[in-house]
Amino acid sequence: MPVNRAQQRAATRQALLAEGQRRFAADGYHHVVLAEVAQAAGVTKGAAYHHFDSKAGLFRAVVREVQHDLGERVAAAAEQHEDLWEQLRAGCRAFLAAGTDPAVRQILLVDAPTVLGWDEWRTLDEESSARHLTEVLAALAAAGVIADEPVDALARLLSGAMNEAALWIAQGGDPQAAERALDRLLAGLQVRTLTARATTNPRMSRETRD
Repeated sequence: MPVNRAQQRAATRQALLAEGQRRFAADGYHHVVLAEVAQAAGVTKGAAYHHFDSKAGLFRAVVREVQHDLGERVAAAAEQHEDLWEQLRAGCRAFLAAGTDPAVRQILLVDAPTVLGWDEWRTLDEESSARHLTEVLAALAAAGVIADEPVDALARLLSGAMNEAALWIAQGGDPQAAERALDRLLAGLQVRTLTARATTNPRMSRETRD
């Protein structure tokens, strides 16, 4: 079957994205040259500029793809569980595990905040993995599993902590230690944990009543 122009354009764009992701992950944004990406992808430099305008444009598109893939990875891990609390734990663990992925480490955690700027980076993050985190926290609050705190603020706090932990893992930190710390952090959100502490701690119970 003959390949039409739309298919050719799509194939060219995908080849540039794939090669761009490989190079950005391996070399970092500042060491990548768009003309070399085009040559390695088997297309002309003009085609690269036609699709993305600049190296920054290609990088922005690559960030979107990596963010989307990470969001899907987090969602897939969460969906393996029916219990909302286990969905939260599984999704957070999947995010931490992604710190060992060179694309996530270099592209999302190291380069994207500085190249794109914090505001744009946060917007992209909220469209993918951060959105899933907000959704499950809202569901847990509605179910009474966690305190009915402002979910948006809580999601940002947890997201920031996990971004730092994922970067720490990527730089040689202990993934199991990070997971244990994450479980302790999450356990502190549970209403039943707070209630149990108050029951077994007379001073806390008096303070709560007061």
